[in-house]
Amino acid sequence: METLQLVLQSAVAISVVYVWVFRYHNVLKEFEQFGLGDTTRNLVGATKISLATLLVVGIWYESLIFIPAILMGLFMVSAQYFHFKMKNPFIQKLPSLVLLIFCLALAYFNCPS
Repeated sequence: METLQLVLQSAVAISVVYVWVFRYHNVLKEFEQFGLGDTTRNLVGATKISLATLLVVGIWYESLIFIPAILMGLFMVSAQYFHFKMKNPFIQKLPSLVLLIFCLALAYFNCPS
């Protein structure tokens, strides 16, 4: 189970950083398509990169996993909402759906008792 959790944490963190750093041009297009402003985009990006960083730090400090996983999952729910609102094809909805599932699994595995 620990290995699966490590893989999920790494996958979410790497995916988020990859999209927001190396595929930023796609982020610009999507936020424009969604009708969201630059301030919203910048706040979302900074928050998601911070949460991704906390998920990586959670490799050593497991108490840091639950809340970032829940918050990142909420961002993925928001992404799903906007993709459905814009009637994007399923292939564009798939990455945020997969990351949502990963975040839910991480939150479940790390739910405080």
